[in-house]
Amino acid sequence: MQRKFRLTRSEDFKRVRQNGKSYAHPLVVLVVQTCDMCAHARVGVTAGKTTGTAVHRNRAKRLLREAMRPHLNLLASGLNLILIARPPLVTATLQETRAALENLLHRAKLVPSDES
Repeated sequence: MQRKFRLTRSEDFKRVRQNGKSYAHPLVVLVVQTCDMCAHARVGVTAGKTTGTAVHRNRAKRLLREAMRPHLNLLASGLNLILIARPPLVTATLQETRAALENLLHRAKLVPSDES
């Protein structure tokens, strides 16, 4: 994921977590907040210690980044998103992760639905 699409500062993470709207799935949690000053959508990826060891957390974050990459250009500008890995994500495939992420993005009305 390119740097301009990343949410990196801890203050930004805290602000999005406190003020954003969350959408849950068994594999991942999506937190969305609008940002008036942002030129494009920014995404932060995190995995807590409940996800597992460092190897498991890093794999979960890599899966989420890769699953999010095709959707970055479809997202409206001025959005801050956080993807939070849940423990079952460690054993999930890339296809399952993409399906979970697409489900959350549709529920949050961030990307158009294919069922039109």
